Amino acid sequence: SSPGPRGGRPLHSAQAVDVASASSFRAFEMLHIHLDLRVEFGPPGQGPGSRGLSGTALLDLRCLLPEGATELQLDSHPCLEVTAATMQRQPPGAQPPPAEPVPFHTRPFSHYGQALCVAFPQPCLSTERFQLALTYRVGEGPGVCWLTPEQTAGKKQPFVYTQGQAVLNRAFFPCFDTPAVKCTYSALIEVPDGFTAVMSASTWEKRGPNKFFFQMHQPVPSYLIALAIGDLVSAEVGPRSRVWAEPCLIEAAKKEYSGVIEEFLATGEKLFGPYVWGRYDLLFMPPSFPFGGMENPCLTFVTPCLLAGDRSLADVIIHEISHSWFGNLVTNANWGEFWLNEGFTMYAQRRISTILFGAAYTCLEAATGRALLRQHMDVSGEENPLNKLRVKIEPGVDPDDTYNETPYEKGYCFVSYLAHLVGDQDQFDKFLKAYIDEFKFQSILAEDFLEFYLEYFPELKKRRVDSIPGFEFDRWLNTPGWPPYLPDLSPGDSLMKPAEELAELWVTSELDMQAIEAVALSTWKTYQLIYFLDKILQKSPLPPGNVKKLGEAYPKISNAQNAELRLRWGQIVLKNDHQEDFWKVKEFLQSQGKQKYTLPLYHAMMSSSEVARTLAKDIFAATASQLHSNVANYVQQILEPKGS
Repeated sequence: SSPGPRGGRPLHSAQAVDVASASSFRAFEMLHIHLDLRVEFGPPGQGPGSRGLSGTALLDLRCLLPEGATELQLDSHPCLEVTAATMQRQPPGAQPPPAEPVPFHTRPFSHYGQALCVAFPQPCLSTERFQLALTYRVGEGPGVCWLTPEQTAGKKQPFVYTQGQAVLNRAFFPCFDTPAVKCTYSALIEVPDGFTAVMSASTWEKRGPNKFFFQMHQPVPSYLIALAIGDLVSAEVGPRSRVWAEPCLIEAAKKEYSGVIEEFLATGEKLFGPYVWGRYDLLFMPPSFPFGGMENPCLTFVTPCLLAGDRSLADVIIHEISHSWFGNLVTNANWGEFWLNEGFTMYAQRRISTILFGAAYTCLEAATGRALLRQHMDVSGEENPLNKLRVKIEPGVDPDDTYNETPYEKGYCFVSYLAHLVGDQDQFDKFLKAYIDEFKFQSILAEDFLEFYLEYFPELKKRRVDSIPGFEFDRWLNTPGWPPYLPDLSPGDSLMKPAEELAELWVTSELDMQAIEAVALSTWKTYQLIYFLDKILQKSPLPPGNVKKLGEAYPKISNAQNAELRLRWGQIVLKNDHQEDFWKVKEFLQSQGKQKYTLPLYHAMMSSSEVARTLAKDIFAATASQLHSNVANYVQQILEPKGS
């Protein structure tokens, strides 16, 4: 390929540090990872027959240091018990010597991981290739999530899955656990009778009754290697897509997503270039899955909350599909640049949504996102350093603890601002396609992207758009607070105005029922209802009795099955201390464990009445065992704040 505007210059990211990795990922190149693992379901703990993954990680490596190396460091975790290490050298041309055992030891690193140090009996020479085989077992730990039958939808069989982002895969297999480098992988997974394994891989192949073989042909960062094992079945929903789910959910999944995914993929390809991953499948996770979706390549893991029965929550799928270009193909080189993954993905999601659903709907959805950013900044304080696009992650801080709305919605505003400077949507779409092509299969920093942007648009570079007072690129990246530029969401007014006017009617102590009943709420789309409820929440507490009447007037809202509506109804009920609907909050929190629904409701309970605070403790006591460990820890902190 001809050198692009960058002319084959090295990337800034080649020098980037990653304080969240203990590994020597600059001294060695990871060429391939092969996992050969057996899963056993059983009770938690250490004894024989307890649940765990055990087997071998085979790492294919090359030494990059001109002076050679005497040891290698990998990211690992105390829950990962390595029992043997052997090294197989591969001298060019010669017969490879037999594999030899190599000494290894662990070294403390942080509360979320440790270093596994492998010492070479003879120094490793520059450019030398070798294979390292590590025999290990992992039982209880943060990277491998074990679910009991009662935590699944079917309630009959256990389930296990891995969640790598951000720094949890070091608790699944020893690796260079940094988004700075990428490699291909393969895996052979042995499961008990009646179980099916799936992975984020290009190919899925059944080998005999109990084994599954996977290959990922494209290089990916470690956090995108994912495994799930359970009572799983699949159904085709498009030419390159199938849904995977527990048998009791498969019909609903098929009905909700049949025929729509291909349209999302094809629109993404038109905008951003070829979809390189081959298949795009969806795995519907058990209800305790803590995220809306996790963009594992070839196989997005999604919350069963998306089975709303009305195709209303498709934007989550469009978001995950957009990651196929932004995040999975071009990746942030460290977690301080997470906005490069998420801000671009929000922009891409909203481009696809505008083409498929129109500007009014997309602006309404974006207004909901902006409200979430406002809420986050009000709670955390605008000047909070987490409210910069580029977050400085201090050594020892778990990148997951910096997770918030800023990289998503402020990132979206920055990308929108850059499009606004270009002033022509077609031109900017073309630029995004060129950006993906330039940096595909690589990891980058903001500087790499911004230099490419200015070189792609020389007239903007000439105008010094990077230093317009108040809108400097440096200010965007490094100053906390509200975005200096907000994209125009006025096309959404046709949907937002009626919602705002209706919310106004519900705030008065004397309700004008005639005016209220004149509004045809039954025709509103889900996002319009969400926007309306956000306005009600902002105006809460309402005059006494109004929330009760609101719930009676709109059973479509107060008895909703849609998770986004259930979240907001719960928040309204708590903010207004409407105790006769408290049971709905409990029921919702017992039905799912998504972090974005769970934490706001616990915050709302703790800032409401004594009755609500007691409710919070009761619900947590009943559901703690069903939650993901990270989410349980966050809830614990809400119930008993540190330093109190």
